[in-house]
Order: sequence, then C-alpha cells, then structure tokens
Amino acid sequence: MATYSRIAVAQQMKETGIVPVFYHSDIQTCKEVLKACYDGGARVFEFTNRGDFAHEVFADLVKYATKELPGMMLGVGSVIDAGTSALYLQLGTNFIVSPLVNAEMAKTCNRRKVAWMPGCGSVTEINYAEELGAEVVKIFPGSQVGGPSFVKAVKGPLPWASIMPTGGVSPTKENLSEWFAAGVHCVGIGSKLFIKNEDGKFDLQKVQAKVAEAIKIVESLR
Repeated sequence: MATYSRIAVAQQMKETGIVPVFYHSDIQTCKEVLKACYDGGARVFEFTNRGDFAHEVFADLVKYATKELPGMMLGVGSVIDAGTSALYLQLGTNFIVSPLVNAEMAKTCNRRKVAWMPGCGSVTEINYAEELGAEVVKIFPGSQVGGPSFVKAVKGPLPWASIMPTGGVSPTKENLSEWFAAGVHCVGIGSKLFIKNEDGKFDLQKVQAKVAEAIKIVESLR
C-alpha cells in the first residue's frame, strides 16, 4: 500500500524539481544509490521496471526506504500494463510512471488513489491522460518529441498541464534553465546523474553531489 497520496507526490515532485530515474539488478547497489540521492536532497525516486525479477528488487528497496529514508517517495517506471501496475501497487509503490497512455492502468491506479504518470507525445495524448486522472504527465522521449519548445507550445492551450520530461534532460544549468523556463513541473534524469568510477562502480559521493547540485540549480531558477 502506498505511503503517500498522489497529491503529496505531485507536490513533492514540483518542490524538489528533480526525479532520479534508476535501475540495477543488485539490491545493495540500489540501496546505496538511493541513499546517495536521498543525502543529496532527492525525495522522489523512480526505479525502472526493466530487468528480470525487478519487482523483487523493488520490494526490498521499498522496505529499506521505509525504514531508513524517511520522506523518500519511491515509485516505479517503465510500466506498460494494468497487471504490472497492480503488482507494484501491492508492493507499496507511491507512484507509477509509464512511457505510454493506457486507460486500464489509469483505472487500476485511480482505484487505489496512487499517482499515475503516463508518457505522452502530443497535445491530444496529454489531454486524454488528464481526462483519465493524471495529475502529472510525462513527455517521452523528451528531446525527441520537441524538447523545451514542445513544452512551451503545449502550455499555450493547456496552461494547467503539469509536465515532466524524461529523456534529453541533463543536470546542467544550461539544460535545466531551458526546461524550467518552458514551464515544466519537474524533470526526470537518468544516467547523467549516476557517475561511475574507472572500475565501473558508482561513485556515491559524486552521485550525491550531482543530485544536490541539480536541485540547487532548480531552486535558483524559480
């Protein structure tokens, strides 16, 4: 069962501005990266449903976050159907992100009052997602659908739309300035946050610093 309401999740996304997006098959690595992001100031984190037995890793990660990281809103991404949504809802996800719009997913999440953030690539899809109850919509892949200029254009006829781009977002002042000037609600950032050492392992101190820097940049833009 989700710990946080869909409205609380949407508000926290807007407040922090940055949503780290991450997947790894090793639970210990996930815990370490999640902790680094938490220490950097992130309070919303998207674990992507990509590998085999990803739901088992997520279940352990939820238990860890609940016990060790108070205030962390852990959710799952890359979900494309209602059945998988139900599985993760049972495991305690606080939100579900999808690369597409699926009405059955919306119904499944809405029944439990859990935030559902579908991937959209047009004004029609965004409008339909909002009709289905999406508080925040994801544009994906962000750079391919038109980047910041697409967001700015959408906000003309749909000024109430809360948009989260993922794909094509970098934790730099130049890039973040473009997105937030266009009017995004928040941004999802993946691999560019997760710096590795020469041996291929994640440099947790640098991850923490990069997350903190990105959040600080967002604060300066508002």
